[in-house]
Amino acid sequence: MSHTPHELAEEFPQHKTLIAKLKGEDAHFAKLVEEYHVVNRAVHRAETYAEPTSEEHEAEMRHRRIELKDEIYHKLSEAARAGV
Repeated sequence: MSHTPHELAEEFPQHKTLIAKLKGEDAHFAKLVEEYHVVNRAVHRAETYAEPTSEEHEAEMRHRRIELKDEIYHKLSEAARAGV
């Protein structure tokens, strides 16, 4: 399979270590990250026609990916400010 764009380590390279740390310490954060990866890979498969879907469903998945990314970024920012 080709490289999947929008992986969190690429989206937030400055927070790679913090992502790993929070995944191990915060179950909710770990769940958000897992859902992000699932949705991101589904979007990639739709974009590359590996799993064709309707334009509406693809748009919904992209929207959900953005929501998850925003929530993840918010949690990363809070943790960074708190010195975690």
